[in-house]
Amino acid sequence: MKRLLSFFLFFGIIVFWSSCRNDFEFSPSTGNLGFAKDTVYLDTVFTNIGSSTYNLKVYNRSDEDIVIPTIQLENGINSFYRMNVDGSTGLQGSQEGKFFENVELLANDSLFIFIETTIDIETLTASDTQFLYTDKILFDSGNNQQDVDLVTLVKDAIFIYPNRDTTTGIIETLTFDVDGDGNPDETTLQGRFLENDELTFTNEKPYVIYGYAGIDEGNTLTMEAGARVHFHANSGIIVTNGASLNINGSISADHEILENEVILEGDRLEPLFTDVPGQWGTIWLFNGSINNTINYATIKNATIGILSEGNQDVPNDKLIITNSQIYNSSAFGILGRATSITGENVIINNSGQSSFAGTLGGKYNFTHCTIANFWNSSFRQFPALLLNDYVEDEEGVTITNDLVEANFNNCIVYGNDNPEFFLDSRGSVFNFKFTNCLLRFDNDNLANTGNYMFGDSNFYESNIFNIDPDFNNGFENLMQIGEDSGANGIGLPLFALQVPNDILGIVRGASPDAGAFESIPFED
Repeated sequence: MKRLLSFFLFFGIIVFWSSCRNDFEFSPSTGNLGFAKDTVYLDTVFTNIGSSTYNLKVYNRSDEDIVIPTIQLENGINSFYRMNVDGSTGLQGSQEGKFFENVELLANDSLFIFIETTIDIETLTASDTQFLYTDKILFDSGNNQQDVDLVTLVKDAIFIYPNRDTTTGIIETLTFDVDGDGNPDETTLQGRFLENDELTFTNEKPYVIYGYAGIDEGNTLTMEAGARVHFHANSGIIVTNGASLNINGSISADHEILENEVILEGDRLEPLFTDVPGQWGTIWLFNGSINNTINYATIKNATIGILSEGNQDVPNDKLIITNSQIYNSSAFGILGRATSITGENVIINNSGQSSFAGTLGGKYNFTHCTIANFWNSSFRQFPALLLNDYVEDEEGVTITNDLVEANFNNCIVYGNDNPEFFLDSRGSVFNFKFTNCLLRFDNDNLANTGNYMFGDSNFYESNIFNIDPDFNNGFENLMQIGEDSGANGIGLPLFALQVPNDILGIVRGASPDAGAFESIPFED
């Protein structure tokens, strides 16, 4: 009985206390809201591709609970923006995400507004390739009205994507001769082959690719200087048997804007995604593709920057890559499988596994290249440079193939791990040589054993080991070297004559530096 009496007494006190409080008596706002920012920039988006979600924090710094009569977009139901206010999408129907009524905000509290946009540039302009779209969020009306600006840059683009069956919803996949038996094979790669009028990418508009853009036998895809190519998730380019890829960039006057380089990256343009690895698939040079050339290209944020397979014995190397940069690959920068590659003035950095891997033998010649790895996003299993001559099949049987040659001349092989190159041979032909290179290999257990006989001039000649290359900032892909670099002046002039200018066009002197850059003094 006493317990019951105590309960009713306690309950009565709570009711009385609550009835005396005015905390939940909301007063209309009087135009004194505070905002974390006066303009929300939603960065740059492609036409018809949704943006990331951005937020605006709204403050009630008064000592009274208030109600905001309305929160709305100035352009109303015609706005390309949409909002969510503290988890609510507002009025339903055409005004959903556009109009909110009687939004309560406690004293000295705040709320979040989340903003997104999807914009069709054709509804804004018939001719511009980019357009600045703006709107406002209006809080209240009349004399109490406050506003926050919304700004988005919208870019037009050429979209390349596979067809979808309207009945089944199945997306088109690529069909081509995979196993070399002369018969087409259906693959699981979503995508389609480029039409003849799509085989030249210009710099007039960016290209956005969904799925894999295939280059069919006998065709060549040409990318002109200044072209911009963006890939959606799980997308890329595949160059099939008898087809070619020619990326024809040129040197840029502004080495930050890179106006003449061809840039290949993901389709998320927000700064948050600038250096995120693994946003798209790969450039896949399939077995049988021929005469592939890449000059002045930046390839970034892929899973594998370039995957080159087969054709190690062709008269002209399967891939010639020059004056190019490959960054932020979640697996490999360049992965070769029994293939043939020539590289000059190439920079590869920040790869989840190896920056360059020549596997299952092949033929590789790299001169004045910087092969580095300062990956710090996760554990890295392999060094910056990996060479092997075998693969194990599903039954554990080892299959070997000759490493015909692997020459690294006037190169830098370095990174934030040790050692930064690994040579794994199981077959009978494993030919390699490092000449006038700066190498990171500080391992007493492996040095002067097996493939690491550093005193044998047949494999190692005039190299420098474990001296800091003095990169500007390897973790940020700033790979230029300073005056204190261990690579300064160690290059062999003979190889510098083959590649007389560095990647910035600076002439290499009588005592050339190793790597893709000539050294410069860094500003303090």
